[in-house]
Amino acid sequence: MNPLTVIYWTRVLLGVVAALLCAFLNSIVSDFNILNGISVALLIYIITYYVYKARFLAEVKKPSKIFSTGVGAYFLSWIVLWVLFYTILTKQP
Repeated sequence: MNPLTVIYWTRVLLGVVAALLCAFLNSIVSDFNILNGISVALLIYIITYYVYKARFLAEVKKPSKIFSTGVGAYFLSWIVLWVLFYTILTKQP
């Protein structure tokens, strides 16, 4: 499988993980807001950049593609699923 394809799809899955983490933190921390959520999502994205850089640098033609591959899918899946998980967790019976 192409390294950029692996990076793309793992970032989509990590967007789901980041959304779950933000929803969980939102349910246990009283003053968790959108800026804290953005910080969590950016932190996970930056950590994955360094992990992917160490793993795929020799296999990718342009090193800048490691950073930019999947950025839109990551943040879109993160924000949509965070809203969904937040709504599910805070729904009153």
